[in-house]
Amino acid sequence: MAVAMKNTAKSIVYRVTLAVTLLLLAGQTYAGERFTPGVPYYFDSFDPAQKPWKPGYDLNYEEVFKNHLFYEIVFSPSGREMTVNRYIRNNKTDSERYLLNPDGSLSRQPDL
Repeated sequence: MAVAMKNTAKSIVYRVTLAVTLLLLAGQTYAGERFTPGVPYYFDSFDPAQKPWKPGYDLNYEEVFKNHLFYEIVFSPSGREMTVNRYIRNNKTDSERYLLNPDGSLSRQPDL
């Protein structure tokens, strides 16, 4: 009887571990789901080659305004696309669109 209870306990632990693992995997979100779509977020750096890409912590406009170079990122409603605007001395110098891939990498989208 003790062996049967031990096997039952192992089975329960296995099932709980499996359920938690599946919930964690299902809970992985795109970076854009962490941010409100259509709202500009400001960063002091942007590295599209980073895999997986992580946006880091957004700063308020006053914090980046004093920087020589900063980036403004606006996520699409789907959270899987974003527009990255680069500013030098508070003047927009260029704009690029990126797609957030399922593996966490970024793919540059062609200009419209």
